[in-house]
Amino acid sequence: MNVNYRWLLVLLFLCAPISITAQVGFSPFRPDFPPEEFAARRAKLFQSLDATSIALVQGAPSPPGYTRFRQSNDFYYLCGIELPHAYLLLDGASKRTMLYLPHRNPGRERGEGKLLSAEDADEVKKLSGVDDVFGIDLLAEHLARYARGGFIRTIFTPFSPAEGTAMSRDLAVRVIGDYAADPFDGRGSREGEFIQLIRMRFPQFGISDLTPPLDQLRLIKSPREITMIEKATRLSGLALMEAMRSTVPDTYEYELDAVAKYIFYRDGAQGDAYYSLIASGQNAFWPHYNAGQRKMLDGDFLLMDYAPDVGYYMADVTRMWPVNGKFSPWQRELYGFYLTCYRAILNHIRPGATAQVIKQEAVRDMESALASAKFSKPEYERAAREFVTSYKQSATNPQTSLGHWVGMATHDDGRDTGPLRAGMVFTIEPALVVPEEKIYVRLEDMIVITESGARIISDFVPMDIAGIEKVMTEEGMLQKYPRMKASD
Repeated sequence: MNVNYRWLLVLLFLCAPISITAQVGFSPFRPDFPPEEFAARRAKLFQSLDATSIALVQGAPSPPGYTRFRQSNDFYYLCGIELPHAYLLLDGASKRTMLYLPHRNPGRERGEGKLLSAEDADEVKKLSGVDDVFGIDLLAEHLARYARGGFIRTIFTPFSPAEGTAMSRDLAVRVIGDYAADPFDGRGSREGEFIQLIRMRFPQFGISDLTPPLDQLRLIKSPREITMIEKATRLSGLALMEAMRSTVPDTYEYELDAVAKYIFYRDGAQGDAYYSLIASGQNAFWPHYNAGQRKMLDGDFLLMDYAPDVGYYMADVTRMWPVNGKFSPWQRELYGFYLTCYRAILNHIRPGATAQVIKQEAVRDMESALASAKFSKPEYERAAREFVTSYKQSATNPQTSLGHWVGMATHDDGRDTGPLRAGMVFTIEPALVVPEEKIYVRLEDMIVITESGARIISDFVPMDIAGIEKVMTEEGMLQKYPRMKASD
């Protein structure tokens, strides 16, 4: 073959990645939400902006290492675009939305396949419902035009740290605190640096926090969002039940993590909602124990709290069971009392009632259960009384909550202590503690408020003693596929 002709073919191949990937039919956009839903969310956010303000939301950066990119929650919530280093601008005067995206990178597409870029403006507008798409290099120019015009006085942008992979805001804030406490690190938040750059380059603008209105929007879930949460909850429950089947003495905690991950990823999860909390014996005494290295012993009581990330939506479900498959007398005693109190809370949850009212009603049932309960040890009775007393005390606070919100983050934000309303999704997770013996008992369920009631969407996972013991008689995945021998 002629050398020049060979190089011509190579050049044709290198210059034609788009046509090759286009034939595959791959679309780098999730089908979970139509553009109309993203547009409706932005329309609600526009209500927080006036004609003198714009909102500017920074997307997530490229991840370090060989890690799949996951967009930050607020950015995905508003447009659905999964592309690093993207920006979203909402103009309060014109009510138009603009996306700023990186330009096409042919070399990267040759290795990874089709990626959305500024050159896909028509497709991006169709998928997300935004009005305009520009290259990222034009964002500064457009902000300068706003500054020159003098009509826009305020830029709203989130002050709180963005939620990324397996991230809730409480943990994100903790990470920033850890950075600041390290004298050889000291970095600030990405959001803080972004705000400082805007102030330095465009001092004409005031900067205000977009986090509160975004939190309030995310507090009430749409039917499609609830469908995603239901799938995440379904996978969490199936994983917990498979872990019950697989649990026998001498199993390691991390083996149950592996079982759950198989269930999650086999059915389409994109990641973990949070690291697995698989705590046997006294490890359960630390509510966020996550090392997962202990060999579980006959007689141990096991806590497992784990859920997946399904299309940017989470669940949060916890169950406890005996490692040997049979509740011992002390486990039946403490767990049985706790379960009665736990169900008392679930039974009173309903739309239109506040957390305070629900707690006050549940306390009456708890006190009745306590009056008739018999305990084998004074430590157990003291723990039960403290559990009820503490719950009763929390019911005196008008700002009390039943648990925590769940949605795009496991610990979703959004301040609201008023009556429960349709579209709210949350968990309850009261804990009974016997400090003398380092015993910790906790369950957790996913609750969706509807117009007519409350749906416990995780209640298919057994929590009663008989139901748990029955599941544990079934053959588990770890028994079908035993661990590798040292000689293998």
